Amino acid sequence: MEAKVSEILENILGMLGLEGSFEVTEGPEEVKVTIEASDPGRLIGFGGETLDALQLIVNQIVGKQATDEEPYKRVTIDVAGWRQNKEADLERRARNWMNEVLESKEEMELEPMPSWQRRVVHMIASETEGVESESVGEGRDRHLVIRPAEAAKPAKAKKASTKKTTEIEEEIKEEPQKEEVEVE
Repeated sequence: MEAKVSEILENILGMLGLEGSFEVTEGPEEVKVTIEASDPGRLIGFGGETLDALQLIVNQIVGKQATDEEPYKRVTIDVAGWRQNKEADLERRARNWMNEVLESKEEMELEPMPSWQRRVVHMIASETEGVESESVGEGRDRHLVIRPAEAAKPAKAKKASTKKTTEIEEEIKEEPQKEEVEVE
């Protein structure tokens, strides 16, 4: 997998005309790539958007080339330590958000953020007793809601009962309708 990811990155970085080096490390569940470039800002982009796009492209190529012998592993790319620093800062902020929700006992709605950042916050929420997190919205507006765990339980029950109602309605629709026949 390391050789495959290295080849993909050499081609993409070469096409972009970027100079630098990278290191590929394969773990049991993911492949981590660290890139050191002469112009890291160009590769990171505003708010990490270019880096996210590069990571998406590499993951799509790797996914298409996956086989039974060499199954797909998620590729995580970091440029000049930007993602690592961003993750550390986000973990610190997420812990503060969890504490704030626990103290206030009120839900908190965060600003929209990329999926990898939402994932970091979800992981911190899962490690924090008494809070739950949920991604809501679509596309660029997708964001997190953090709430006290006890506040989330009634909402889940409500969703389940709505689902049951929908299932019952579907069953009623599927039941064969009896026709009345007049007998002469």
